[in-house]
Amino acid sequence: MDRLTLVIGNKNYSSWSLRPWLLLKQFGIAFDEVRIALDQPDSAQRLREASPSGRVPVLRDANLTVWDSLAICEYLAEKFPQFALWPASIEARATARSVSAEMHSGFAKLRENMTMNCRKHLPGKGRAPGVQDDIERITAIWRDCRRRYGAGGDMLFGKFSIADAMFAPVTFRFVTYAVDTDPVSAAYVKAMQALAPMQDWLAAARAEQEVIARFER
Repeated sequence: MDRLTLVIGNKNYSSWSLRPWLLLKQFGIAFDEVRIALDQPDSAQRLREASPSGRVPVLRDANLTVWDSLAICEYLAEKFPQFALWPASIEARATARSVSAEMHSGFAKLRENMTMNCRKHLPGKGRAPGVQDDIERITAIWRDCRRRYGAGGDMLFGKFSIADAMFAPVTFRFVTYAVDTDPVSAAYVKAMQALAPMQDWLAAARAEQEVIARFER
């Protein structure tokens, strides 16, 4: 079997790259990592060569190229059914897909004003109009998933799934900006941050040398 290759951006900033990277790592799926530092003189050319969209992440599997974080996660779920990347029950799976899609397409105010920056500690920053609404919706999702499906573990649907990978960057944001949450959401953030791949990503992010001004406050 050909080995997968995942093309990602800076670990300190690229929230989209984190999602499939974490999924692969958490389930022990072997892959080669190619990192393209963003906002460098050669970044645009390298991204165009790697991705039809000119963006990361991108997954390569032999002659197949899959781009967009959620599309990559869906592809991995189909390629590796033995790992059950989505919850097992049809009801839980439908809910997991719904919240993952909402994360993928929504929460623009949070994304814009609380950009992912793992190296920083910025309590109280990023509180533009609309951000708190996004925070409240996200934590409502987390509480609902934990209440309805979380009995089997610490993750949204008990065991780790694509839904957790999709919300992983939010947990980094909540730590960076010291977002106060309800006890259920705080416990979920703590559990996500404790995952070994999340700690590995954080260590690598802190070791990076590039600074992208628009993501610094």
